[in-house]
Amino acid sequence: MLANHRKNIRIKTVSSVVKLCVTTALLGGMAASTLVRASDWSDTSVGYRVGNNFREPCCGTTDIHKDIFSFTHVSGYKYGINFFTADFLMSDNNDPAANGGGGAQEVYAVYRHQLLLDKVTGNSFAFGPVKNMAITAGFDLNAKDDAFAPRVRKFVIGPTFKFDVPGFFDVSLLYRTEQNHNGIVGTNVNFDATYGVSLAWGIPLPGINSKFDGFLDYIGPKGKDGFGFDTKAETLARAYLMYDVGHLAGKPGTFYAGVGYEYWNNKFGGNPNNYGNTSAPMLALEAHF
Repeated sequence: MLANHRKNIRIKTVSSVVKLCVTTALLGGMAASTLVRASDWSDTSVGYRVGNNFREPCCGTTDIHKDIFSFTHVSGYKYGINFFTADFLMSDNNDPAANGGGGAQEVYAVYRHQLLLDKVTGNSFAFGPVKNMAITAGFDLNAKDDAFAPRVRKFVIGPTFKFDVPGFFDVSLLYRTEQNHNGIVGTNVNFDATYGVSLAWGIPLPGINSKFDGFLDYIGPKGKDGFGFDTKAETLARAYLMYDVGHLAGKPGTFYAGVGYEYWNNKFGGNPNNYGNTSAPMLALEAHF
């Protein structure tokens, strides 16, 4: 009976994550369709990345294998730029789902909007190496079916400096709020508002038919976590070197393959029992439509 009870909990928990994954995908697809119709340009892609050296706060120093599928849409219109991405993450048994029954599953979605100040005001905001400025606002949402059961709800807003480089290189100074859930102690957590510095880049490397993409988020301490520990500054960086395989078939910019790397220090803000520091090389694939 206990086994059946745990199985039922596992099925319900996985079902809730799957429902959120499906809902996120549908909303992302609907948003992408709407944005495409209203945009001057757009790029929609799906991706896959895989690695063996991920870590989670709950799981000590054990390495975790993850298969990660992504959906991404970027588009521009008269006054700004929209960015939406959703990752669907599947862990092996070293990152167990709540009540057993296999590895955990997670969905993590991010939306950002940039309002370009030169387009809105008609004035130039270029100075030095900066070609323009924007106001960035957006949110993060996630759900995962492990024992911690995180439910990230983040909101960010602040100025972005857009540097004059091939492709793009953005630096954003952000005000951040966050709510989360700690299933270990069964409480919702309202973190203190804090600051963040976000870098994002996409640099074409035409000489080798490749591109260098990535981002880095540095988030300041945000008060107490759900265990009552003081949080620490958190750093998440992800970078990719991707080769344009599509150009070999006469369709450049449609299919990429390459390598990536993820670094995550003090995940969820860290505490003395937090082992979520990740240093994970990855293989990656990406298809554009």
